[in-house]
Amino acid sequence: MGLFDSKKNNKPAEAHVAGQADANNTGVTVVSNNPNVPGVVQPEAVATNQAMVNPGVVSAGEIATQVTAGANTQVMDNTTLVSPEINYNNTIPGAAGSMQPDYNNVPPAGSLSQPSTDETGNVIPEGGEKAKAARPMNAYKYTIINGVGKKENGFFDAESPDDVRNFLSSLDYQVLDVKPRSAMDLEIGGTRLKANDLSFSLTQLSTYLKAGIPLADSVRILAKQSRKPGIKKSFYQLVYELLRGESLSEAMIKQDKVYPKLLINMIKTAEMTGDLPSILDDMSEYYTSMDQTRKQMKSAMTYPIVVLIIAFGVLIFMLTYLVPQFSSMFKENGAELPVLTRTILAVSDFIKNYWYLVILAVAVVVTIFVVTYKKVQKFRETIQIILMHLPVIKDIIIYNEIANFTKTFASLLNHGVFITDSMEILSKITNNEVMIRIINKTMENLGRGDSISSAFKGEWAIPVVAYEMIVTGESTGQLGQMMEKVATHFQVLHKNVIDQMKSLVEPLLICFLAVVVGIILMAIVEPMFSMYSQVK
Repeated sequence: MGLFDSKKNNKPAEAHVAGQADANNTGVTVVSNNPNVPGVVQPEAVATNQAMVNPGVVSAGEIATQVTAGANTQVMDNTTLVSPEINYNNTIPGAAGSMQPDYNNVPPAGSLSQPSTDETGNVIPEGGEKAKAARPMNAYKYTIINGVGKKENGFFDAESPDDVRNFLSSLDYQVLDVKPRSAMDLEIGGTRLKANDLSFSLTQLSTYLKAGIPLADSVRILAKQSRKPGIKKSFYQLVYELLRGESLSEAMIKQDKVYPKLLINMIKTAEMTGDLPSILDDMSEYYTSMDQTRKQMKSAMTYPIVVLIIAFGVLIFMLTYLVPQFSSMFKENGAELPVLTRTILAVSDFIKNYWYLVILAVAVVVTIFVVTYKKVQKFRETIQIILMHLPVIKDIIIYNEIANFTKTFASLLNHGVFITDSMEILSKITNNEVMIRIINKTMENLGRGDSISSAFKGEWAIPVVAYEMIVTGESTGQLGQMMEKVATHFQVLHKNVIDQMKSLVEPLLICFLAVVVGIILMAIVEPMFSMYSQVK
């Protein structure tokens, strides 16, 4: 029987460990196999008594420790007994994913199967050592009738087909078919959560938790709200893992390609401190800031890209349609063509006759560049260093990297993440090789016992203001607060530089278009003056 083979709302039994006990407690008799525990009764006596009251319930060889109070006998051992039945509604204390365990719901003796014991009398957990191992997950493809009566296909990872059926049924879907996913089943659309998706989802999740809604139910609501199939599936996978008893961070680790490493580590910290809603709010603010920065960059680049595309289209039109018409006129009149005109005509003929080669060449060059940039670290670093030395562009890149680094670093420090762990996380959330090298240098210095600021000293990519603020934060013990101030400062600088670039790009593009169109017109007009002089 699989983990999700039942939909009963059973509450897990809470196990207790018996140690030193006071035999003088009112109405309570402590029973243990350990003869060294003072004030206890040997299990044979209790077993005989229970056999008389409730035959077939317990025996001396089956119990590790019992507590008898009046007529009620409860089996207690040093193994946590968790019911395999899952509460899909997950609204009762003690249910998987609930914020509050149910310590008062311990079934009476005989209602649970008795644990097995080894030769020494120690309790053996169900499944032995295998119970500690991770249970294998398989990929399945399902077909359901959704809430609006439409047929819908999707993919889900679970232990068994029955788990998929029962889980989807608990969501009020009519399950038509569940089968193993084949290699030909392709999932359209990525599931990587973007900054704006994370910002909204984390805010909603924090709100639900503050309202007292259990964690699994909160994530289930997020899944129902999502309109993107990939994100919906990801949230349902989280719900499934939570119902299996995993923590939220462990469930996210299993989808590390969907959730950022920074978010996973922050949630893991929140689970240890017990302040999950607060950290969710902080991370929501963080990703909101990241999204705003990204939109600023996108807005700054939209105008020049659109203008360049239009200019390129006009240029192609002139070379493939307008220039050939003048070319035939020049040949008919035997005009003497200057070098510029002959060059323009040659380019026009080549594009008109071999346009497919031009497109292929451009596609190959772009593909090689992109693949090399992603795969070859030295090439990527070289390109980034060149861009970080160009006027205006260098300020945009450096200010953005410093703002992201310091803001993330401040968030990690303020929530108690170790500096070494923070540096490891920071090295994985940036793709700038210059910053990665500095962060790796910082980790090496920390390993030798040096300060953080020593790694940033003299680095051309680190502004002096940022370095001095790091030094001040270390000396005053307020590094997290200083990093927040640095992040705010460079975010403002980054926004100002982008606004300046937008103002500068417009006249530059106009000049560029004027030069290109002017060259083509000159190549056409110059032979016409030559023809006019010949006519005279």
